[in-house]
Amino acid sequence: MALVRLTLLGGFEARGADDQPIQVPAQKDRALLAVLALSPGAKLSRDKLASLLWSDHGDRQARDSLKHALSRLRQCLNAGASAILADRHSVALDPAAVTADASDFELLIAKGTAEAVEQAAALYQGELLDGIGIRDSAFEDWLLVERERLRQRAEEALSQLVTQGLAAGALDRAAAAARRLLALDPLRESAWRALMRIAAEQGQSAQALKLFGTLRDRLHAELGVRPDAETARLHEEIRARRIAPAADTSKPAAAEITVAAPAPEPLPLPSKPSIAVLPFQNLSGDPEQDYFADGMVEEIITALSRIRWLFVIARNSSFTYKGRALDVKQIGRELGVRYVLEGSVRKAGNKVRIAGQLIDATSGVHLWADRFDGTLEDVFDLQEQVTSRVVGAIAPRLEQAEIDRAKSKPTGSMDAYDYYLRGIAAVHRWTREANEEALSMFGRAIELDPHFASAYGMAARCYSQRKVSAWVTDREGEIAETTRLARRAADLGRDDAVALGAAGMALGYVVGDLDTCAHLIDRALALNPNLAWAWLFSGWTKIWRGEPEAALEDVARAMRLSPHDPQFFNMQAAAGMAHLFAGRYAEAFSWAEMSVRDNPHHALAACTAAAASALAGRLPEAQRAGARLRELDPSLRVSNLGNFIPLRRAEHFARLAEGLRTAGLPE
Repeated sequence: MALVRLTLLGGFEARGADDQPIQVPAQKDRALLAVLALSPGAKLSRDKLASLLWSDHGDRQARDSLKHALSRLRQCLNAGASAILADRHSVALDPAAVTADASDFELLIAKGTAEAVEQAAALYQGELLDGIGIRDSAFEDWLLVERERLRQRAEEALSQLVTQGLAAGALDRAAAAARRLLALDPLRESAWRALMRIAAEQGQSAQALKLFGTLRDRLHAELGVRPDAETARLHEEIRARRIAPAADTSKPAAAEITVAAPAPEPLPLPSKPSIAVLPFQNLSGDPEQDYFADGMVEEIITALSRIRWLFVIARNSSFTYKGRALDVKQIGRELGVRYVLEGSVRKAGNKVRIAGQLIDATSGVHLWADRFDGTLEDVFDLQEQVTSRVVGAIAPRLEQAEIDRAKSKPTGSMDAYDYYLRGIAAVHRWTREANEEALSMFGRAIELDPHFASAYGMAARCYSQRKVSAWVTDREGEIAETTRLARRAADLGRDDAVALGAAGMALGYVVGDLDTCAHLIDRALALNPNLAWAWLFSGWTKIWRGEPEAALEDVARAMRLSPHDPQFFNMQAAAGMAHLFAGRYAEAFSWAEMSVRDNPHHALAACTAAAASALAGRLPEAQRAGARLRELDPSLRVSNLGNFIPLRRAEHFARLAEGLRTAGLPE
């Protein structure tokens, strides 16, 4: 029988074999006991333990602090050497003498039986060492990783209980597990769907529909996204059955919806190693520093993307998981990747710490976890270290030359880089106000570093965004400024895919120089074949140059690299226009309408919707779409259509003009 029983999940408590409380007053002693208990029987290095809990001490002082803490623990536990096994180099807990709920929790999860999973879920009463307050950055980072890892295991266990309860008809048990799952992850759609199904099966369709509305509002408010396709299908099924004529009363109403909507097929793994880099947590204590943590992730994604044998999910799809408790296996299935990188960024004054962990999403196994410390001046070196460790873990025999190709230092001015990151964050918001803010931020970055190629390129991209959203106020002035910015970006950024891709798009769409546009985007993709929005820009360029089928291939590649992109509407708009010029009007209208629903400001999508519905003979829809287009851009006419869309082939221009004329666009 164990001499000591520890409770670590939801707080800290120690009890003896007689079930009497054991007092462990010192916080660091509790933390040390927890670290040892999470690796029962394993010998942990004294140096590692000392640096984990006393990282602000010198090496000798830290080892002395560890020695004193072990002495105090022996006295508290009243178990002497039988519980704590130590020598000059390592420390371990005797698993026969000390047990802990956290280690039992993991053993039960690994066992995998329905009974064991239920017992494991019951053990998870809260976060690891909830309420502990130790101001040591090394321990804080360790605790963050361990809490997240155990939390993920708890979510997996609860998800399994929900599935088992629904399959067995144990609705109350499934509902209880789903509610616990939502307490851990309020935006977990599978748990919301379970509660919707349960409510509907219990004859409470109105409650099921209300649950959907609550989820929809939360997703929109917190992430700016809509419920996924499976949730939407379930909602429509419940709604349809609620308003359908009375069913055959010989069958119980619950039977109508007991069959769940089929789960979406996981995306297939690419033939080469694949990875998604998730948003890093901002540990700076200041939400205003989110842009800095996001920028670090974006730079790491860009560096990884330059490695040709890697398949790297685009930033926008990775960031749909921001602020959510993460089920890494589910993310791997949804994004179609083998590996997931997650971590945190701490910025305090001039100091920066990046912590990361790489996980095999197919198995949930952690491949490595580490932290990288430096100053703001070292931030590019820190990003390079993270990238190199990721690449080395995925392919240990990788030649150093491949890692070297991933290195990039876009600017020597950290102030310029800070403004650039703020500008990037504003671009992704896609509003008129955010567009103006982004231009201002990129302008400040250029003032501080006149050779900052990416800042010029992204500033030029802002003008593309302005034009496609009908925000242009001075057409000739904006063309001139776009030309200046884009050509400067191309001159300075000969090895910068971001600068080249953004400059190419701006020169093609805003200025109308399609040949230079295609050349720059091709160069960008040669440098970075994983740059999703460069594939999208390539698709748009081929549409304008009269190659709709080739354009669809590029757009499909962009969609695969960023399957959950919040700006997926831009890809949908490109697909719609490509189908329009390929003569498939129904498909064109379908894609364009989806784009307009997600972003009513996308004038190119509105053009396609109006023209495609008119050419398909769907006149009422064409008139509605035409009215929407005129409201979006009152100055647009058939006569000035060439200023808005730079089409090279006369027959494509004639087809678009005919459709828009039928939809009501003035001459």
